[in-house]
Amino acid sequence: MQISLLIAAVAAVAAEPPWYQKTWYPYLFDCSDSADWRDQYDSACSAHSANECDVETRSACPQTCGLCTPSSPKMVIATPPIMAAAVAFLFIAYLYVRIDAFPTGAEVGLARVDELSLKIKSGARQFLETEYAYLAVFVVGLALTLFFLFYLTEDENAYTIALSVSLSFVTGATLSASAGWWGMMVATDGNAKTTAACAGDRANGVPGSLNAGLNVAFSTGAVMGFAVVGLGLAGVSTAYVVLCSIYGDDDQALVMQCLAGFGFGASSIALFARVAGGIYTKAADVGADLVGKVEAGIDEDDPHNPAVIADNVGDNVGDVAGMGSDLFGSFGEASCAALLVGASSPMIVAAGWGALMFPLALSGVGILVCMATSFVATDLMPVRDEKGIESALKMQLLVSTLLMTPCVYALAVTLLPAATCGMCVGGFVVGGVCSSPLKAFFCVGFGLWGGCVIGFVTEYYTSFSYTPVQEVANACRTGAATNIIYGLALGYKSAIVPVFVVAFIVFGAHSLAGFYGISLAALGMLATLATCLSIDVYGPVCDNAGGIAEMCELHPSVREKTDALDAAGNTTAAIGKGFAIGSACLVGLALFGAFVTRLEDAAGGDLHVDLLDPITFAGLLVGAMLPYWFSAMTMKSVGMAANAMVLEIKRQFDANPNLLIPNHPDRPDYDTCIKISTDASLQEMIAPGALVMLSPVLCGVCFGTRCVTGLLAGAIASSVQMAISSSNTGGAWDNAKKYIGKGGLNDLIARVEPDVVNELGDVKQKKSQIYKAAVTGDTVGDPLKDTSGPALNILMKLMAII
Repeated sequence: MQISLLIAAVAAVAAEPPWYQKTWYPYLFDCSDSADWRDQYDSACSAHSANECDVETRSACPQTCGLCTPSSPKMVIATPPIMAAAVAFLFIAYLYVRIDAFPTGAEVGLARVDELSLKIKSGARQFLETEYAYLAVFVVGLALTLFFLFYLTEDENAYTIALSVSLSFVTGATLSASAGWWGMMVATDGNAKTTAACAGDRANGVPGSLNAGLNVAFSTGAVMGFAVVGLGLAGVSTAYVVLCSIYGDDDQALVMQCLAGFGFGASSIALFARVAGGIYTKAADVGADLVGKVEAGIDEDDPHNPAVIADNVGDNVGDVAGMGSDLFGSFGEASCAALLVGASSPMIVAAGWGALMFPLALSGVGILVCMATSFVATDLMPVRDEKGIESALKMQLLVSTLLMTPCVYALAVTLLPAATCGMCVGGFVVGGVCSSPLKAFFCVGFGLWGGCVIGFVTEYYTSFSYTPVQEVANACRTGAATNIIYGLALGYKSAIVPVFVVAFIVFGAHSLAGFYGISLAALGMLATLATCLSIDVYGPVCDNAGGIAEMCELHPSVREKTDALDAAGNTTAAIGKGFAIGSACLVGLALFGAFVTRLEDAAGGDLHVDLLDPITFAGLLVGAMLPYWFSAMTMKSVGMAANAMVLEIKRQFDANPNLLIPNHPDRPDYDTCIKISTDASLQEMIAPGALVMLSPVLCGVCFGTRCVTGLLAGAIASSVQMAISSSNTGGAWDNAKKYIGKGGLNDLIARVEPDVVNELGDVKQKKSQIYKAAVTGDTVGDPLKDTSGPALNILMKLMAII
C-alpha cells in the first residue's frame, strides 16, 4: 500500500497540478481500493475534527475525496468579496464626482429646473419616509415573531439561533430599504442635471447634447446599480463570516438556516416597496393620462396638469426605489440559496472556504467587470444621434456578458474541487449529482447568456423599432378595442421564447449540478446586475428629465433630446424587467431546491415530490391561482387610487378653468394629488403582502410539507408566465403610443383625420383619435407593466424563502 501511495505522490508531482490544487490538495492519492483507503483514513484521521487537519494529517487524509476540511482561515477567504464590495463603494464615490461636474439648472440659467427637481425629490422623500415608518413596525414585529418561534424549539442553542435569525432578518430588511433610498436620492438629483445637460448654457454659447444627457443619466443609474450589488455582497459576506464564527465551520446547515433570514428580510421590504411604489406611480400616471391627454387635450407633463408632480415622483419611488429593493432581494436570496445548497455537499465543504464562497466570488468579479464595462457608454461610444443611444446602452449589456464569461471559467476551475478518487473523479458530489468545475461553469453560463436572450427577446416585443409594436400602433386606427386585443396577444406571444429559455436553463443546470446548478444559474443571470440596473434606472431619470423640460416650457429642441433619451430608456427598462423576471424565477426555484434539501436532511433521505399525490396536486392548483389573486388585488388598488386622482384633477379644472389655457401663469394644487397617491399606496400595499407571506405558512401548518411543495411549484410556474406577458403587454402599449407621438403614423393620420393637419401641413398627431386610442391602451397597460407584473417577481421569491 505504501508503494502505491509513493507512486501516486510521484505521479502528482510529475503532473504538475495547478496552484490551487497544490494549495488545497498537497497530496493526491489513488483511492481505487476504497477499503485500503478507509483503513488509512480511520487510523490517521479519527482523532482529528475536520477543522483541525494540518498538512501532516492530510498526507494520510486525502481531502480530494471530501473528508477533511483544509485549515484555510475563513476571514482570509471571505475578504475578496468584501473587498469587491468596497471597490463598488469607491466607484460610487467616483460616479458622484463625475455627476457633480455637470452643471445644475441654476448654473445654466434655468433655476426653475432645480426648483421642480427639488419638489419631486421632496415628494419622493416624503413618501419613502412614511412608507419606511410603516415598514419599521412590520420589521420589528416580524423579527420578534421569528425570535420567539426559534426560541421555543428544543435545540440547546435555541436562544443564539433565534437571535441570529432575527438579526439576519433585520439586516437584510435594512439594507434592502437602504438600497431603495440611495437610488431614489441620486435619481432625483440626476434628473435636473440631465435636463440641464440637454439644454446647454445658451447664455455662454454652450449647446446641449445627447451625449452629455446620456452621461449624466447613465452615471446616475450606475450609482444605483453598484449600490445594490455592493450592499448585497457586503451584507451577505459579512453575515456569513459572523455566523460561521458563532456556530463554527462544521455546522454549515445551521449557519445557512440563520443566513436565510437575510434574504427573507430583503424580499419582505422589496414586496412592499414594489407594490406601494407601483400603486403610487400608476395612480398618478393613469389620472394624468385620462384627464389630461384624453379629455383636456393637454400633455401629461404639462405644468397645468395637477398630477404632473405626483407622476414624476412615482417614477422614482416605483421604478427606482422599488426596482432597487426587488433586485437587492433577488441578489441576496440567490446568494443564500447557492450557499445553502453548496454547504449540503461534504466535498464542497471539504474543499474549504474558497469553494463555499464561490457564489460570492462570482458577484465580486461581476462588480469589477461591470465597472470596466461602464466606460463603454460614457467614454468609448460617444452618442452623436438618436440611433446611437440605444446601441450604446445595449452594448453595455453585451460587453459585460462577454467579459464575464472567461472570468466565470477561471473562478470555477480555481475555487471548486476536482476529486481524484471516490464516486466522482474530476469533480464533486452535490445533491446526489456528480458535478465538476466545468459543469458549474456551464450552469453559470446558462444563466448569464440566458438572461441576455430574455432581455433581447423582451426588447423585440416592446421596442417600436420592430414589427410587433408597430402592429399594435396600426391597430389603433380602428379604436382602443383593437389596440387592446393586439396588445394582449403580443404579451401572451412574448412569453413563449423566455419560458423555453428558462426551461432549458432549469433542465440543463439541474442535470449538471442539481439544485446547486440552478442557484448558480440564478447568480449567473445576476452576475452583471450592476450594468443591468444601471441601464434600467437610466430610463426613469430620463423620463423625469423630459417632464421637467416640459413643465419649465423649455425650447422644443430640449424636449426632443430628452424624448430621444427616454425612448431608449423605455427599451432598456423592458430589458431590465426581462432580467428581473427570469432571475426571480430561477431564484424562486433555487430557494425551492433549498427547501427540499432541508426537508431531505430532516427526513434523513431523498425526498421526491409526487404530483399524483392528491394533496400535492391540490397545492399545485392553489399555487397557480395565487398570482391571479395577487394581480387582481394590485390592479384594483391602482384602479381605486386612479379613480380618486381623476376626480381630483377634474375638480381642479372645474374650479380653475385657467388651467386649461395654454401658457397661463396659474398653477394647480400639486400637493393634493401627491397625498392621494401616497395614502392609497400605503393603505393598499398591506393586503397583497399578507397574501404572499401567509399563504405558504397556512398551507404548511394546515396541510403539511407535501402541500407546500405543490403550492410553491404552482406559484412559480404561473407567476413567470403572467409576469412576462403583463410587463410586455404594458410595454408594447406604451411604446405604441410613443411611436404614434413621434410621427410613425403621420401619413395614415393625415389621410383619415385631415382636421388635425394645420395650414402648414404639420400633423398634430396628439390631437387625433388614433393617438387617443393609443393613450387608452397605454393607460390599461400601466398597472400591468409597473405594478402587477414586477411585483410577481417577489411573489415567486418570497413564498419560496418563507
